[in-house]
Amino acid sequence: MAYRELLRRWHQAVLAADGGDWDAALDAFCGIEEPPSRICFNIGCVHLRAGRLEEALRAFSKTVTKDNSLAVGYFQRGFVYLQLEMYEEALSDYQMAFSHLRQNPFIDYKQLGLRHILYAWEVLYSTAAAQCRLQQWQEARVTLDKTVVWRPEGRTAMLALALEQVQNHLFLEPMQVPLGEFFRPRKKEIEQLDSKDFLGKPKVISSIIPNDEYIGFEPLRPQKQGFYEPSADAVRDRESGYYRVLSHYYLEDSEKLAVKANSLVFVLARGADGWATAIHDGQKLRIPTSLLEPASKMDKGKISIGIPLPPAQVPPNRLHVKQTPESPGGVNASANDAGSQMGFEIPNTQGDALSILDRPAVLQVRCECMVVVRAGEVPSLPELRTLLRERFSLQAERGRLSYRHLDGKELGAVSGEEDLGKMWQQLTDGRLTLCCQDLDSHSGRPILYRMLAQHAYPAQGPGDLEFSKGDMLDILSEVNEEWLEGHCNGKTGIFPKCFATQTSCGTTFP
Repeated sequence: MAYRELLRRWHQAVLAADGGDWDAALDAFCGIEEPPSRICFNIGCVHLRAGRLEEALRAFSKTVTKDNSLAVGYFQRGFVYLQLEMYEEALSDYQMAFSHLRQNPFIDYKQLGLRHILYAWEVLYSTAAAQCRLQQWQEARVTLDKTVVWRPEGRTAMLALALEQVQNHLFLEPMQVPLGEFFRPRKKEIEQLDSKDFLGKPKVISSIIPNDEYIGFEPLRPQKQGFYEPSADAVRDRESGYYRVLSHYYLEDSEKLAVKANSLVFVLARGADGWATAIHDGQKLRIPTSLLEPASKMDKGKISIGIPLPPAQVPPNRLHVKQTPESPGGVNASANDAGSQMGFEIPNTQGDALSILDRPAVLQVRCECMVVVRAGEVPSLPELRTLLRERFSLQAERGRLSYRHLDGKELGAVSGEEDLGKMWQQLTDGRLTLCCQDLDSHSGRPILYRMLAQHAYPAQGPGDLEFSKGDMLDILSEVNEEWLEGHCNGKTGIFPKCFATQTSCGTTFP
């Protein structure tokens, strides 16, 4: 029988016994297949209360057979033996009960479900009662003298009276477990009999699908970095996808700008009334279809707004810092010991390289260089600024200039006017980021991008690149999806890609 069903019937039998319905309790107890010792004990107690001594004797015998260390089982069977005038057997059971107390003054059966404490002096008192039935008066007096050793609180007068009865050759009445006490199942287990729905029924709280009535659970889908596309089942319109907004769109009856021109929105459905339901900046809105055109694959690679992406281990984009030029064509720069960023506006001219510019553009320059400070010669702040100014000035003249193509796959070098013209073609929303790398910071090979070591990597072989946490790594080639070839601290080798993350100049340019 399953343990859950045993608990259920056990609980039903105890409830019937508490209500005084002994027959129902006995039927429930006897309906348990292969009952354990505690259930057999309960059956014996029910028979004993009903006066069926033979049935009670068989039940208590099964109890001690299944658990031969249960002292209270021997104690109850000894009482039944006395009632059946089987004095030798009763004396033997009382002696077994006392031995299973193991020199303890009592055993509390509360943890097993029986609200009764079996005291050693009670067992000795019943033992003396059995000895009186066998006319063993001297042995009975010795046994009663032993009960005093166990110091029964509040029972001194009772034991003195019993000793006087034995001296007068009068029988003693044995003790038993109080009628109505049974082994009960644990309350916590009873509370867990009925299954509980802790989660409840699923309910749609928020959905990108209009009038979504789906109440089931959908498995996780892999997310693509850069843009998000719902599953085919979630999108009901075949024309759903990313679209570019051709011009500024204002909400109806309002002067508030809802969507800027050239923004990308995700269209959920296109209606026959000329309106489309779309997601922009995490909000759902309706927009005329005449303002929309399908986004190209190149556009999707630049998506940074729309449906929010799940958290990813990607560093946040740096804020664009605009600097006011001191003079036309001048540069206002800030420098530190690790790198520098310079931003300036480029006016619209008629030159060939800038022929694609129809309005001012913002060029953000990121510079990284290495400055050597001699040991024992700590420069002051003015001296450090002078050293950095000279270093940045030299790097601006001789450093390698590069930019990232719109497809985001490789860097483009700027070494001549032709390359400069190609660079201006990479403008995005009037902005472009340029990297100026120190020629002395690598081994002469072209640098694809740079990465920052997130963990220390000890070399595992002669071809590995060893570095410490916080080191800047120049990436020379990509061996495979998991290994890269890099340069650091004057050494070149390979290392696991997961030990570093790309710096701002090595990742997607804003």
